[in-house]
Amino acid sequence: MANLTLVYGMRLLPSDEITSVGDAPVQLKNGHEARVTMHVLEGSKDEIESQLRTSIEAFFDIYPEI
Repeated sequence: MANLTLVYGMRLLPSDEITSVGDAPVQLKNGHEARVTMHVLEGSKDEIESQLRTSIEAFFDIYPEI
């Protein structure tokens, strides 16, 4: 299997300041564009960390061949 790249971004903002979150574009060497779905986690520091761990585990469960 080829090496893989996990593309992600994180930023903490006040929950009541966010009005929308869109996809992030990724330019590929072949000239195509891929889209990265952005995810929003809210709560306390501990709640966000727990949700993030669960989300990462679920993400890799989608790709059992990895």
